[in-house]
Amino acid sequence: MHNNVLNYLNSIVKVCPDKLAFSDGEKGLTFSEVYGLSRSVGTFLAREGVYKKPVVVFMRKSPREVAAFFGVVSGGCFYVPIDEEMPAGRIQLILDNVLSPIVICDEDTIDAASAFDLKGGRAVLFSEAASCEADDAVLSAIYDKAIDIDPIYIVFTSGSTGVPKGVAACHRSVIDYVEQLSETLGFNENTVFGNQSPLYFDACLKELYPTLKFGATTYLIPKKNFSMPVQLVEYLNAHKINTICWVVSALTMVSAFDTFSVVKPEYLHTVAFGSEVFPVKQFKIWRNALPNASFTNLYGPTEGTGMCCFYHVDKDPVEGEPIPIGRPFPNREILLLTDDGKLCGEGETGEICIRANSVTLGYYNDPERTAQVFVQNPLNSAYPEIIYKTGDLGRYNPDGELIYVSRRDYQIKHMGHRVELGEIEVNVNMLPGIKLAASIYDAERKKIVLYYVGDQSEKELTELLKEKLPRYMLPNRLFKLDNMPFTANGKIDRVTLKNRYFNK
Repeated sequence: MHNNVLNYLNSIVKVCPDKLAFSDGEKGLTFSEVYGLSRSVGTFLAREGVYKKPVVVFMRKSPREVAAFFGVVSGGCFYVPIDEEMPAGRIQLILDNVLSPIVICDEDTIDAASAFDLKGGRAVLFSEAASCEADDAVLSAIYDKAIDIDPIYIVFTSGSTGVPKGVAACHRSVIDYVEQLSETLGFNENTVFGNQSPLYFDACLKELYPTLKFGATTYLIPKKNFSMPVQLVEYLNAHKINTICWVVSALTMVSAFDTFSVVKPEYLHTVAFGSEVFPVKQFKIWRNALPNASFTNLYGPTEGTGMCCFYHVDKDPVEGEPIPIGRPFPNREILLLTDDGKLCGEGETGEICIRANSVTLGYYNDPERTAQVFVQNPLNSAYPEIIYKTGDLGRYNPDGELIYVSRRDYQIKHMGHRVELGEIEVNVNMLPGIKLAASIYDAERKKIVLYYVGDQSEKELTELLKEKLPRYMLPNRLFKLDNMPFTANGKIDRVTLKNRYFNK
C-alpha cells in the first residue's frame, strides 16, 4: 500500500531511468535526473534543519521546478509554489501566511524573491540546493517516519475577502486522486501529457504524479502558445502529445477561432476538460475534429484534491443542456444538500458536498475559514466525519447524472425571479457567431451585464436573445470585447470583468 507519493518516483526510476519525464520542449529531465535532483534538494533541506515545514518554490515554470517540488517532499516538508506572474501583494500575503524558512528560486527569480519580506526566511538558488550530495541515511530516516496524512503541498486559491486561502493536501488524498483519475482516463507508460495549467495550481496534479506512476512524459507547454491557437496545435503535434487535461477556456480558444481548418492535433486520443461549462457548440467542433478521441468532463475543487466527478461524453450533448459532470470517482460520495442540511429531493437543486478521504486538510493557518466549509456531515451525528461544502450548486438529471448548475454566488434574484447567470451564458454560447460569453450582476443597480466575443453587434445580440430568454433573464447591458480576459489558470476572469464594468 502506498503511503508516500515518492513511492511512485522510487519505483519508476528503476524501470525507465533514462526516459524523458518532464520537458518544456527545449529542456528536459529524465526520471533518473528528477530522482537525483530531488534527493539532493531533500538532503539540503535536512542539513539546513528544515523538516515538516512549508518550503516556498519561487521558480519559472520548468522541469527543474517540478524536481524542486519532489525535493521538498523528499526532505519531509511540503512545497508552496508561487510565480512571478502573481500580483506582488498576493505573493507577500502568501509569504506572511506560511512563514517559510527557505525560498527556493532560480536565476531568473531570486532577485524578485529577495525583494519581498521573507519573514526571517532566506532565498536560495535551486542550483545550490541541487548540488548537495544526497545522503541516503538521512533521506531514509525521513521517509521511514512519513505517514499518509503528512502534507505535500499548499496551493493558494482566491478568497472572497481578497485574502488568499492556502489549501493543504496530504499524501493520502493525492495518492487516492492519482489512482482514481488514472484508471478513469486510462493513463499508461505511453501517455504523453500536454500540461496547460501553471504549476502553482492543483490542476497540474493530473500530469505530474501520473507521469511518475507510469513512466509517462509531460510537456510543460509554454504559456505564450495559448494565445496562438495554430502554434499551440503545432506544438502538440511536434511533441506527439496524446493526452490533455485542460480548462474549458483553453479548448474553446482553439475551436472558436477556426484553428482546425488549418491544423488538427494528429496524436490526441484523450481529452479531459473541466473548471467551467463547455459550450456544446464548441465541444462539437472538437468532437468533429477528433472523432476517435475520448472526451471526459471532470469536476472538482482544490479543497477536494483535484477532480472528484467524471462523465465520459459517449453521446451527443443536447443543445441548451450542459454536459453532465456525471458520477463520483470510486471511494467518493457526493452529497447534494439543501440549505438546512437535508438530502435534495428528485430534480431539486442543492449544494454539492464531498465526502471522501480526498478532502484536503483545510486552509493553512486559517482555522476560521476552514471551519466554515470543512464541516461535520449533517447526515451523521454519531461520530466525527468531515465533508467539504463546495459552494457549487448541482442537480441530478433523469439518468442520475450530476449536472453542475452554477456557483452559489452566481445565483441572483432579479425581477422577482431566481436566475442562474450560468444559464444565460449557456444560451448565449449556443448562438452562431458567438465565441465566448460571461455574465456578471450589478446588485446595486439590479442589472445583468453580459460580456461577449463574437460577430454580432450589441444591438443584434440583444434582439437574438429576446427570442431565447424570458424577459427577467435578459441582460440589461451588453459589451462586445475583442478578447475575453482570463485568469492565469485559463478560466474567464470575472473579477476583471466586474472591475471593468464598475470603473466605467
